[in-house]
Amino acid sequence: MRGLNKTVPVVIGASVLALTLAACGGSSDSGSGGGGDTYVTVNGAEPQNPLVPANTNETSGGTVIDNMFTMLVSYNPDNAAPENAVATSITSEDQITWDIQIRDDWKFQDGTQVTAQSFVDAWNWAAYGPNAALNSYFFEPIEGFADVQGEFDDEGNPVGKPKTKEMSGLKVVSDTEFTVKLSRPNSQFPMMVGYSGFAPMPEVFFDDPEAFGKNPVGNGPFSFESWDPKVSIKLKAWPDYPGDPKPTVPGVEFKLYQDLDAAWADLQAGNLDVLDTIPPSGLAGGQFKSVLGDRTIVKPIGAIQTVSYPLYDKKFDNVDLRKAISMAIDRQTIVNNVFDGTREVATDWTSPVVQGYKSGLCGEVCNYDPTKAKEYLEKAGGYDGKLTLAYNSDGGHKEWVDSTCVSITNALGIECVGKPTADFATFRDEVVNREMTGIFRTGWQMDYPSIENFLVPLYKTGASSNDGDWSNKQFDELMDKAAATPGQEGIEIFQQGEAILAEEMPVIPMWYYGLAAGYSESVSNVQFSPFGRVVLTTIEKS
Repeated sequence: MRGLNKTVPVVIGASVLALTLAACGGSSDSGSGGGGDTYVTVNGAEPQNPLVPANTNETSGGTVIDNMFTMLVSYNPDNAAPENAVATSITSEDQITWDIQIRDDWKFQDGTQVTAQSFVDAWNWAAYGPNAALNSYFFEPIEGFADVQGEFDDEGNPVGKPKTKEMSGLKVVSDTEFTVKLSRPNSQFPMMVGYSGFAPMPEVFFDDPEAFGKNPVGNGPFSFESWDPKVSIKLKAWPDYPGDPKPTVPGVEFKLYQDLDAAWADLQAGNLDVLDTIPPSGLAGGQFKSVLGDRTIVKPIGAIQTVSYPLYDKKFDNVDLRKAISMAIDRQTIVNNVFDGTREVATDWTSPVVQGYKSGLCGEVCNYDPTKAKEYLEKAGGYDGKLTLAYNSDGGHKEWVDSTCVSITNALGIECVGKPTADFATFRDEVVNREMTGIFRTGWQMDYPSIENFLVPLYKTGASSNDGDWSNKQFDELMDKAAATPGQEGIEIFQQGEAILAEEMPVIPMWYYGLAAGYSESVSNVQFSPFGRVVLTTIEKS
C-alpha cells in the first residue's frame, strides 16, 4: 500500500503459512503537546485522498486508517508476525479456497455489527472497476476479479462496463463465516488480509463513499474526530474497542507538516510528542542523539527508498541509460553524509527485515562505479538535455536528492537537478496521473510482511503501485508461480523474478530505511513497529 508506501512461518487458525509503507467531539486541549489529558501529537502529512481504506495506498493516509480500522489479522508490533484480530481462523486445504471465520462480538464505531457481509461488500466495492479504487489490484487473485473490472484500453482508460458488481469467488456463509476462492493457488493470501485495503466497511459507507471519506467510521482502536486540511487530523480513543491492546491515551492528533524541519523544531520545543522521521538537519553529526538522549529510537524497518523511471516517456526506454544513472549514484557517501549512517545501502528491491531478502542480488548495477557508468552511457548513445529528479518537499528529501544529482552530474556529465513539489498529496497525484518527465522519488513501506509485497504491487504489469509502468511477461509469470508455491521454494522463485529487475533496472534501489525517530518528555512507552509506525495503542502521556 504504502508508497513512501517479512516472511516468517506463521499459523492463522489451522493454516500454516510461509511468507516475507479522517465523528464526535474530543478533548478541547488536543494538539497542545503538553501533559495531563491532552492528546498525543504525532507528525504527519496531508493524505492524498479522503480516508477510504480501498483508495489509500500511501503512508500519510495509511497511518491514520491503520489506527481507525482493524482487519482480519493484525501484525505483531515486535516482529510483524500475523495474528488473528477480527478473524478467528483462516484455513485452506488447497491454497485456492479459503474459509474465514470471524468474531461475533465486533462492531463498527456507529454501533452496527461487523459481519462477513461487511468484508465481502467492501472487497467487491474495492475491486469494482468504475470505483477506480487505488487498492483494487490487491483483489486480483480472487476468482471473478476480471468480471468486475471491465475493459480498458492500452492507456488504462475504461472502454467497457464490467459484467457484474460482485466477484464470484466471494461467498457469505453466515454472519460469522465467508469463503474466498482464488483463481490460482496463493500461499500469501492469508498474510495479505491484514493490509488496510482489506478492511470491512459499515453500511453507511456504501450510501455515500465520498462523504464517508471526509467523516469515516471504522472498527479500530481510534475513531475519527476532525480533519483540518494541511493542519491536523484528530482521532479519539474508542472506548468500546473489542480488540487488544486498547488505547491508553484519550486521543491522537496528527500534525500535518509541510516541512520536517518544522516538525523537528516543534519536537525540541515540546510542541510535538512523536517524530517518526528525524530530518537530515537533525541527523547531521548525530545531533538528534545529543539533543534527545535516550528519547531516540533507531532500528531497521520494512521500507526501501527507490528512484523510478517513467517508462511511459520514450527517452528512458534504453536499459543501458537506466543502468548508467544507477551506477553514477554514490549511495554510501549520501547515507553517511546526509543520514549519519542511519540507512543501509540497498542491494536488492526488498528489505533485510523480510524472509527472502538476498544481499547483492542487484549485482554491479547497484554499485557506484563512475567508469562503468560512463561506458553504459556511451552504449546508450548519451543523454540530451537536463535530467530532473522529482520529489515532495515536505518529506525531508531535498538534501539527498540534491546530493544524488551532484553525484550523477559528476560521474556522467549530465546536468541533474532536483524538482520539488510542495506536498506529498500533490506529488502523488502527479505520479498517479503519469505526469513525470524525469526520474522521480519512490519508496515502499511494507503493507504486510512478505517478500511478495515488495515485488508484486510495484512491478507486476498493471499493478496498483507500478508507478513507472514497467512490464515484463517473464516476471509476471514468476510472481504467479512463486505465490502458488509455499515455503522456501516459493521464496527462491520470487528471487528469480527479482533478478529480472537487475537486468532491466526499471527502478533504482537506493537504501533501506532505518528508523530514526524521537519523542518528547511528555510521553513514555513509545514503540515503533517493523513497519516504521508508532504504536499508538501503547503510548502513554507522562
